[in-house]
Amino acid sequence: MSMATRTDTQSPALHTADSHDLIRVHGARENNLKDVSIEIPKRRLTVFTGVSGSGKSSLVFDTIAAESQRMINETYSAFVQGFMPTLARPEVDVLDGLTTAIIVDQQRMGADPRSTVGTATDANAMLRILFSRLGTPHIGPPSAYAFNVPSVRASGAITVERGAKKAVKATFNRTGGMCTRCEGRGTVSDIDLTQLYDDSKSLAEGAFTIPGWKSDSFWTVRVYAESGLLDPDKPIRKFTEKEMQDFLHREPTKVKVEGVNLTYEGLIPKIQKSFLSKDKEAMQPHIRAFVERAVTFTTCPECEGTRLSEGARSSKIKRISIADACAMQISDLAEWVRGLKEPSVAPLLAALQHTLDSFVEIGLGYLSLERPAGTLSGGEAQRVKMIRHLGSSLTDVTYVFDEPTIGLHPHDIQRMNNLLLRLRDKGNTVLVVEHKPEAIAIADHVVDLGPGAGTGGGAVCFEGTLEGLRASGTVTGRHLDDRATVKETVRKPTGTLEIRGATANNLQNVDVDIPLGALVVVTGVAGSGKSSLVHGSLPRQMGAEGVVSIDQGAIRGSRRSNPATYTGLLEPIRKAFAKANGVKPALFSANSEGACPTCNGAGVIFTDLAMMAGVSSPCEECEGKRFQASVLEYHLAGRDISEVLAMSVTEAEEFFGAGEARTPAAHKILERLADVGLGYLTLGQPLTTLSGGERQRLKLATHMAEKGGVYVLDEPTTGLHLADVEHLLGLLDRLVDSGKSVIVIEHHQAVMAHADWIVDLGPGAGHDGGRIVFEGTPADLVAARSTLTGEHLAAYVGS
Repeated sequence: MSMATRTDTQSPALHTADSHDLIRVHGARENNLKDVSIEIPKRRLTVFTGVSGSGKSSLVFDTIAAESQRMINETYSAFVQGFMPTLARPEVDVLDGLTTAIIVDQQRMGADPRSTVGTATDANAMLRILFSRLGTPHIGPPSAYAFNVPSVRASGAITVERGAKKAVKATFNRTGGMCTRCEGRGTVSDIDLTQLYDDSKSLAEGAFTIPGWKSDSFWTVRVYAESGLLDPDKPIRKFTEKEMQDFLHREPTKVKVEGVNLTYEGLIPKIQKSFLSKDKEAMQPHIRAFVERAVTFTTCPECEGTRLSEGARSSKIKRISIADACAMQISDLAEWVRGLKEPSVAPLLAALQHTLDSFVEIGLGYLSLERPAGTLSGGEAQRVKMIRHLGSSLTDVTYVFDEPTIGLHPHDIQRMNNLLLRLRDKGNTVLVVEHKPEAIAIADHVVDLGPGAGTGGGAVCFEGTLEGLRASGTVTGRHLDDRATVKETVRKPTGTLEIRGATANNLQNVDVDIPLGALVVVTGVAGSGKSSLVHGSLPRQMGAEGVVSIDQGAIRGSRRSNPATYTGLLEPIRKAFAKANGVKPALFSANSEGACPTCNGAGVIFTDLAMMAGVSSPCEECEGKRFQASVLEYHLAGRDISEVLAMSVTEAEEFFGAGEARTPAAHKILERLADVGLGYLTLGQPLTTLSGGERQRLKLATHMAEKGGVYVLDEPTTGLHLADVEHLLGLLDRLVDSGKSVIVIEHHQAVMAHADWIVDLGPGAGHDGGRIVFEGTPADLVAARSTLTGEHLAAYVGS
């Protein structure tokens, strides 16, 4: 049978379906966007640039990606939609030509203490199946190797309702892999009781010293004092043995307090449930400080930190248990899996091999599967999420990335660029929010937003090619080819901080002297041991009081939180209003007595529409001002509290700096916010609307108030535009010149060039790193070019 041949010689006319080659956005007004209209080419790589807070994320994530996800959700039945997150339609007139969006953002991975790199990807699930099929001795199904599954045994009579009812004896067994001592956490905790209460006081006198446990709290303190089980007027140290047992360890018991049925529970199990079941990284700073004081975490002696039961650890394949496999560096585990030749599980081995190879390909081969997910940096978390998309057969998909080069050494950025180009070359649309010139350089199309940040941004300043951007005269265009020069003269250190024999994680017995009174940059490829050296050794060397550590942890806050509440600025403002008007400070808080009764201080009324997106409309009573009308009658220098919260940082700095409203405590905080380049933010703007870069700088401004001799910053250029990096360097200089020592973990060449001293770790990642490969001035590093960092820094400064 012969194949059909084409007889026509003319090329066919363009098919109507092929004309949809643009994503059209018309009239976008989400957050600070000012009626933005653009056309984005499909099946191309488009980079969105602009200063931090200019509206990049609002356009890419909150408009294009959000609408794509919402429309996909609407294809499911109303019943299924009821189980899915409800998304409101973005503020935009027309969105045309959308394709399915896959979002790979910087959100930290689940902060559950039982979540690891292996459980967050499919690697652990596949390993469990592999060991349940090939492990000897055979101990049970895949659940027997899972540290999140406890073993369960039950027996008794059950009634089967089928025809005539009949009682049947039944037994039930499920073998889990959870270590019974630590319940799958790998660590056990001891509680220091002196941090929970003052035993010289009685419960009635306020003996508890636990954050948030107020003496009039119905659910915490009063349930102990009024339970009838304890004498509320007796000092705790005079409790009898039985009272002490009831106070600390009693099982949950129903009690009546003022006619209300409540559950009384011993103090220790209550603390374990309310504080220790949560991940420390996700806690508010004062709660975390309390937990660190009150609780000591030690490796579980029974499972030696592996989280697994003895049975799960005893089952092995080629002398390797599942605990050993999860503890291996992923690049080594990939080699071990490659050596397993077993036809009965061939498809499983191929899938596991592909996942592990993807880790190595994306530059995360230095991780291990047992690494807690909450300890990954924003960049690492983003790359872990990318793994499931590598090698995917899907095409004509829109991939949306939020600064994929975060946490990457210049050496690793090229690898990331190649991955983005591969996704594009398979016929996908790739949208990237990015600041790094090396990543902007690979764009087919560039959209530059600005010209400023916040209310000064939200407009498209340029749309076109990279060459066009360079010639455009926009802030990004002007700074695209900026290159910092290496410092000619460096500061003389005022002392040295000696680190000896550092062995945390992959560090190989590192000895290093870090100069004090200088700007020190610790650098090296991703996974070389920078964070292990700085965060693992410094606090121990100096005592935690002397170190102010500003990491990449996300700021958690609801839409009720804003820069004024987060920085503590609202406190002196409320007191100033209260003093000027002779009333209580609590009236000037929208989360307390001054809140509008209709919207409870939220400023908006939410209407839940079940499986459809909820609707929020401004509160009619307070008109979105969040306060009662009576509170707005009180003024300070002619302004009410809602007008003050609507001010920008710059306006407020002037307002509280002089005249009738002069408030030194508020002015000092506002100066710090302006110092980190947040002068355009309004005091009452919800934290949920801030970009990643803005949140990081807000955190920096807050920590600058702390009394510390050494500041440790973890990649402070994250989310910063090229123009803002210059501003940051000025801030770091001011900190050092004021007598502080500043240690920065950083990959940005401009920060390296500006340093007084560089410590370079490597030469590789994981067990190929963990050594000091260079320490000295930036000029010496450029001259020697003896390391990867040296080569890239020399190329950057044009040396």
